[in-house]
Amino acid sequence: MPLFQWTLTLLVAAVVLSAIARRLRVPYPSLLALLGVALAFIPGTPHPVLSPELALALFVAPVLLDAAYDASPRDLRKHWLPITALVLAAVGITTVAVAVVLRLLVPELPWAAAIAAGAITAPPDAAAASAVLKENRPPHRILQILEGESLFNDASALLVYRIAVAVAMGSSFEPASAAPMVLGVVAGSMLGGVAVAWVHTRVLQRITDVPSAIVMQFAGTFGVWIAAEHAGLSGILAVVAFAITIARRAPATTPARIRLPSNAVWATTVFILNALAFVLIGLQVGPILERLDAPTRAHYALVALAALLAVVLARFAWVMGYDAVARWRARGLPAAPDGSSASFKGGLIVSWCGMRGIITLASALALPEGFPGRDLILVVAFTVVVGTLVLQGLTLRPLLAWVRLRDDEPVAREITLAHRHLLTRALGVIDGNTSEAASALRYELEALWRPLAANRSRVTIDHAEYLGLRREVNAAARLELVRLRDRGEIGDDAFHAVEQKLDRAELYAGTRSRTARESDPP
Repeated sequence: MPLFQWTLTLLVAAVVLSAIARRLRVPYPSLLALLGVALAFIPGTPHPVLSPELALALFVAPVLLDAAYDASPRDLRKHWLPITALVLAAVGITTVAVAVVLRLLVPELPWAAAIAAGAITAPPDAAAASAVLKENRPPHRILQILEGESLFNDASALLVYRIAVAVAMGSSFEPASAAPMVLGVVAGSMLGGVAVAWVHTRVLQRITDVPSAIVMQFAGTFGVWIAAEHAGLSGILAVVAFAITIARRAPATTPARIRLPSNAVWATTVFILNALAFVLIGLQVGPILERLDAPTRAHYALVALAALLAVVLARFAWVMGYDAVARWRARGLPAAPDGSSASFKGGLIVSWCGMRGIITLASALALPEGFPGRDLILVVAFTVVVGTLVLQGLTLRPLLAWVRLRDDEPVAREITLAHRHLLTRALGVIDGNTSEAASALRYELEALWRPLAANRSRVTIDHAEYLGLRREVNAAARLELVRLRDRGEIGDDAFHAVEQKLDRAELYAGTRSRTARESDPP
């Protein structure tokens, strides 16, 4: 079957598995992982080859931007200590643990290659865990820590990965000169991402065509990555800085008719990239297993399972140890009212949310041909991803039910706060206006932000006046919402929930505008 037909067939299969996952209430990457396993053992499958540079840019940049765009700087600052501990210590411990296991079981594997394998398997992907966690509503602190970890651990792991790959391929590395270089790369990447975001936002403000705006969003994302890589900087950090900056500037300038279809396109893109990543690595592992003899295949399986065990235990040991120290230091202090205190049950959940995903798959695919132990590392990466997604992904819901952690609903409180402020600000725009258009709009605003039981009779309104007032009200409400987030009174979860309501209201006004024009007599 031609590659294009294979791709279409596998994407349809991914859609079917996603529907099954929703019905079973399990993370869809867990079922995609099983699809990858099936492809590895199906004879006659194609064997596409993806260049290493393209693998990282194609799979990592859009997924990373999608995650970073929704990140809340306020919550990242609030939970900076546990997030930093996971980003640096947990990634470092996992990298070392996997490298040591591989060296013990495969002594001929160079240390640089073993460390690269450890860095490939070190960063967890919070997407699968978040899908389950959000349905079960655990403490908001856990979600924020996991999402913050997932955002930045890719950078720390891939920095180690890049250095290890370069050394394994023959480059020299001097630790004494590496520290200043790393600091320069971090600073340059962050500043570059912010600068490009500022220019990119200005450009997007001038684009009113929806397809053109979406194309420019993707061009900006890949452009930041490519420019950073060519400049010797970190594409990951540049994309993160770019996305967070865009997320702070875009809400006040991007109209709903562009934002809503853009969100749908990005969600579809992330889904497709996840599906293709599992498919591609399954197609890569299949030929590897076919050309191995039985004893070598058994040895590879042993090494891969040992690495999987090291990944799970390393995270469990670090998280539970860190939480134990945090609880010991907090003895005698009252529990935080927002549920941000460390707890044994919370540590257990965070420990078990170590599923690996698209970053591990992409970095494994990006290993250059001729890399020492490349076949073994691909098998190890594939096993770790499948093992964590199946073992932890399918058992996370029962674990949540057993520990019975409950959310104290800080996002719901912040949404209520935002509603109250937006209603006051919006009604202030039409305060004193006694026209029928203002009366109709006042009724609609009360229904949108503070439902009323009373019914009002229908009135005939001036559509032009109504739509003009609607635009003023939406602009005032959007500015108020941005102000609340910028001042830290609400977080980004509450911000995006309320923003969706504003977007729907804005689109509704546009629909009313078209309907009014179509119903006007010629």
